Amino acid sequence: MDEHTFQCPYCWETVSMLLDSSISEQQYIEDCEVCCNPIEITVHFDDQVLVGFQAESIEQ
Repeated sequence: MDEHTFQCPYCWETVSMLLDSSISEQQYIEDCEVCCNPIEITVHFDDQVLVGFQAESIEQ
């Protein structure tokens, strides 16, 4: 597991989460730990090295 920090697309606070580098491509929704809004997370690993990360707001 790798810790990754990013800025919430809603409240702009710094958020930290653990990413599982054993799965090369992941896409899921996780709530911001600060403002509780849903964030769409997209992660790409290459040989367990993080090569892509996106955290986007969900259109409502």
